[in-house]
Amino acid sequence: MRLISLSSLIFSAICAVSSPVAAEPTPVVVELFTSQGCSSCPPADELVKRLSEREDILPLAFHVDYWDYIGWADVFADPAHTDRQRGYAQVGGRNMIYTPQMIVMGREDVVGADVMEVSEVLGSYVGQKPKMHLTVARDSETLAVRAPELPDGMSGQFRVQLVRYMPLKRVEIKRGELAGNTVDYANIVESVQVLTDWTGAEPLELSVALPGDLPAAVLVQEWPFGPILAAARAD
Repeated sequence: MRLISLSSLIFSAICAVSSPVAAEPTPVVVELFTSQGCSSCPPADELVKRLSEREDILPLAFHVDYWDYIGWADVFADPAHTDRQRGYAQVGGRNMIYTPQMIVMGREDVVGADVMEVSEVLGSYVGQKPKMHLTVARDSETLAVRAPELPDGMSGQFRVQLVRYMPLKRVEIKRGELAGNTVDYANIVESVQVLTDWTGAEPLELSVALPGDLPAAVLVQEWPFGPILAAARAD
């Protein structure tokens, strides 16, 4: 009964974040730091799976490696994901990292399993006009990235990042805190590539190799580890 109630709660919370009637097509970026060795993470993983069904929200699951010692090495974990989480903590003045943690648009620190708090935070971002206009176009194995120069007063240090992710993968966990569980993971980050550092003082125009079939997204973020100005999918 508990699992049924949890699923219903997640579904209700997601539906409560209404989609805008008319808004520019830029998704709200939700970064989940999670681990297959964390017994508190499955509700957050399920939440990411639900969010991945929406066009106006882009959830990205960054699997970290610091729970691997418990007895199950997360098959998607990458030390670079742990470094990214530490970077957010340092900039945000936090002296610890944890799972499941969500960072919304590079700004908001939310407990990833708290579906009501996540819903409330998302509600404050969905439908907001983006701070910049970012477009991407995928042609075979090439990705074109375009953005106009930023208005006066908005220039700064921005990092343009290409994220490749796996849409869905089922994992049977055989050891550790979740031993015996089978979990569906969505939008699993496989790589983050820095395309360029940009000041916004001139138009952004890039052509990037994009081999393979994995979906991709481009993020433009104040750096280091600041707010995300805009994002675009390249599925």
